[in-house]
Amino acid sequence: MVRDINFVEARSMSTKEDQTEGERLAELAKRRGFFFGSNGAYGGVAGFYTFGPQGAALKSNIEAAWRERFTVREGNYEIEAPTIMPEPVFEASGHLDGFDDMLVECPDCGTAHRADHLIEDATDVEDAESAPIEEVEDLIIEHNLVCPQCQATLGGEPVDSFNLMFETNIGPGSASSGYLRPETAQGIFVEFPQIKQYARNTLPFGVTQIGRAYRNEISPRKRIVRTREFTQAELEQFIDPERDEPALDEVADITVTLYSARQQQADDGDYIETTVGEAVESGLIGDGWIGYFIGIAQEWYETIGVDTDRFRFRQHLSGERAHYATDCWDAESEVDGDWIEIAGFAYRGEYDLSKHAEYGDDEFSIFQEYEESKTVERAVVDPDMSVLGPKFGSQAGEIKTALETLAERNPDAFSEETVDVSVDGEIITVDVEETNFHIESKTVNGEHITPHVIEPSFGIDRTVYTLLAHGYREDTVDNETRTYLSLSTKVAPTDVGVFPLISNVEQLVEQAKDIVSELRAAGLSVVADDSGSIGRRYRRQDEIGTPFCITVDRDGIEGTDPDTVTIRQRDTGRQVRAPIAVVTELIQSVQSDEIIFDNLTDAYDAVEWANKSE
Repeated sequence: MVRDINFVEARSMSTKEDQTEGERLAELAKRRGFFFGSNGAYGGVAGFYTFGPQGAALKSNIEAAWRERFTVREGNYEIEAPTIMPEPVFEASGHLDGFDDMLVECPDCGTAHRADHLIEDATDVEDAESAPIEEVEDLIIEHNLVCPQCQATLGGEPVDSFNLMFETNIGPGSASSGYLRPETAQGIFVEFPQIKQYARNTLPFGVTQIGRAYRNEISPRKRIVRTREFTQAELEQFIDPERDEPALDEVADITVTLYSARQQQADDGDYIETTVGEAVESGLIGDGWIGYFIGIAQEWYETIGVDTDRFRFRQHLSGERAHYATDCWDAESEVDGDWIEIAGFAYRGEYDLSKHAEYGDDEFSIFQEYEESKTVERAVVDPDMSVLGPKFGSQAGEIKTALETLAERNPDAFSEETVDVSVDGEIITVDVEETNFHIESKTVNGEHITPHVIEPSFGIDRTVYTLLAHGYREDTVDNETRTYLSLSTKVAPTDVGVFPLISNVEQLVEQAKDIVSELRAAGLSVVADDSGSIGRRYRRQDEIGTPFCITVDRDGIEGTDPDTVTIRQRDTGRQVRAPIAVVTELIQSVQSDEIIFDNLTDAYDAVEWANKSE
């Protein structure tokens, strides 16, 4: 099934028509304690944000939901590695040489800008990031781009590569350089020799990590979408590509919206709505492991409240992919008319472990046993050092090592009377007879392999932003505009609000306190509020996305029947009256999807004045 590429409709989500979705979110986020710019008392620093009480709780709940799905249910291992790592780690990983963005500085005001973003914001070019610097410089001239700050012309200004890592010194002095990690993945790769022991040297296995990462962004923007400090949740799945297959049947029937590289480059490119199984079988998704994790991610995002009509998986174009990635897809959400990357799914091959094996001093392979022993032939040299020593002097040892390596890699090199090896850039010729070259048979039980890596990587901060945007609603209640966040019960920062209807009636206040204590003892996050009218208290909880509010009123405690309270559902405003004795159980059952709130009216009386301001 094909869906038109322009399926994101213009939304009139607010009566504040002069505000963008992003502006409304920023206002709500600051007012209700989700997030705000850090260090305001000192003028603030671009690219750094503080999560307030509600934002920190929402973020923590998202992390817990991710951990439950991608660590616990998948049977993976979780680690916590340092956020500062020594320079050789990033030399091996390639970050020192290749972790760059394109920078152009304004000649008048000196403001630094990310050149590809300037182009993409002002033109129809969508993939300026993958263009060479010379082409980017030409595009700036062609489109007469100016500095957004002072309007000075940028055409003709040099575009430079700027490394995004934060550098520091480890210990006193400058002898030992280190960097704040730009991703959490390297901590997993570096510790692979240790972690594989916990996995009993048996593939496949996965390792997860949730933690902070740091990138010295040239031009942070879009609030918590592009910052200099952020949280990642990453999974590194280690596999033997010849043996290990994913449990694709578990996700085969999950429907996903895909935006392939081919469709992106076509003049009439469309989204393709299909199942994971069909996408893998047809080759649209090139690897089963990538398909497996895309399927899991689709279900997980739905569970935590992402609007699937504003969500897609986009395949990287060839110029976007890292050189080691055979395939890569991004999960993207639409916010404020733009698509933002919130997760990536990459097949990294053996690149990472091979590079650390090359630079490090440990074993980054795993011994895989064969089902049955095999007899293999191996080329061997055993040079006579009593001959090589006098003949080549101090070079004899290095020549021996070079001969052994050559025999392993290219036995045919020994088919002539002499063989050449390179030692310190010098070609040395050795008589084959002096090498004692021969072929020997050996019975082996297995082999050392370097595992391949599949990496699902999730941006937690961007997921917070997505859920706030996708959950934002406005309606009219009692001729007033009501703003509320339709957040999933799985991640909402507060589970329940508890109110005495009248704050100066001691019996109501004490009963409310008892309910709060019981709910908190059950592990629920509870807000107690007795300030202002009941309607205003509802509105405050609606704005932070609290799914349920419990109100203690006279009707519930003055009759002969067991004491009761009203339970109100956030989105609809519907209420039921239920016994206090079962309130905690009911809230937990609705949260876990054991029962549906609307079905409670079959067992309990509905309250007609549900959404009115009392």
